[in-house]
Amino acid sequence: MKKKILILFVLAFLLFGCTIKNTSDQTASKVAGVTDTEIILGSSSALSGHAGYLGTSYLHGAMARVNQINEEGGVNGRKIKVISYDDQYDPSKCVVNTQKLINEDKVFSLFNYVGTPTAVEVIPIVEEAKIPLVGLFSGANIFRQPVKKYIFNIRASYYKEAEAAVELFVDRLNLKRIAIFYQADSYGMDGLEGAKISLQKRGLEPMAIGSYARGTLDVEDAAETILKASPEAVIMVGTYSPSAKFVRLVKEKNPSILFHSVSFVGPEEFLRDLGNYSENIIVTQVVPPPSETELLYGPELYRKGLEKYYPGEEPSFGGLEGFSNARVIIEGLRRAGKDLTRQKFVESLESLRDYSIGIGAPVAFSEDDHEGLDKIYITRISNGAFVLHNRKDDAVLLKKK
Repeated sequence: MKKKILILFVLAFLLFGCTIKNTSDQTASKVAGVTDTEIILGSSSALSGHAGYLGTSYLHGAMARVNQINEEGGVNGRKIKVISYDDQYDPSKCVVNTQKLINEDKVFSLFNYVGTPTAVEVIPIVEEAKIPLVGLFSGANIFRQPVKKYIFNIRASYYKEAEAAVELFVDRLNLKRIAIFYQADSYGMDGLEGAKISLQKRGLEPMAIGSYARGTLDVEDAAETILKASPEAVIMVGTYSPSAKFVRLVKEKNPSILFHSVSFVGPEEFLRDLGNYSENIIVTQVVPPPSETELLYGPELYRKGLEKYYPGEEPSFGGLEGFSNARVIIEGLRRAGKDLTRQKFVESLESLRDYSIGIGAPVAFSEDDHEGLDKIYITRISNGAFVLHNRKDDAVLLKKK
């Protein structure tokens, strides 16, 4: 009898132990933001306020691709759900949104964040939570060097944009008197530093430097400072309304000056705010014009998605960038497989080599390089629209000076 009781006790213990192990395995297998049918992503961006156009077009571009994929059945049998919050380009609100996305919404990954001063505040949060953040609407070097394990930049950096502008002005147009206008925050300072580095490589220094406070249109002092230096060209690192006001003030006194802006300016709103002062302006971009059709299928796919899911919204550079971001994150999820974890997702992104998103430049990551694109597209304003600017067009800029 005692022997039978002992056997029953051992069997019960083994069964109980297996139950505990199975429960433990199931708990360990649960991944935040992943169910049998869904993958949840989170985004914080400027959907209102003075940078609202940038964030809205950026998010709509990404959602156009997400909706396309969901209609096709999702990724490895799972649909993608996006939870998006408006931070109004305010760093403190971005922090609150990010904490909510991670701790309350339990998202699998973050993506499509907008702006340097906002996103820079969430770096320690991302690193502590060990959650991927893929696709930032910022070219700031702080997100790139040193490489951060969980942050993946798809766009090229502001340093690369500044180098392209200086190479055009100095090496190709033979201009020497270059001034810099920037937004006085981490975004503007990064662009300022990139421009200074590119000028120093050529033995030059900025002829003058002017700045304005983020969220204001107080550019008069900067315009006066730069006009006094009589530059031949100005590199601008700002947002659309203050940059446009600065250009108008300077052009009223000296219409021969050439201007360059980095891509974060919000090209479409910038052009609208310029009014009749749109001559002699170059904008570096990290994607080609969304109207481009020659040999590029990415812009066309974006335009079709935008027309279907956001009818009446005009295609934009920011929208095409958001669409391209979504294509990269979807490919990373696909490669990570059905048994999805954050670690597998990170590894799958780092495995991307020469991945085409149809914009004329492939995406490539590695463990030592979390910047997917390097190509810069130089555009100029011509007949009320942005067109690609090539070397053969340099004479046009010199003629207009």
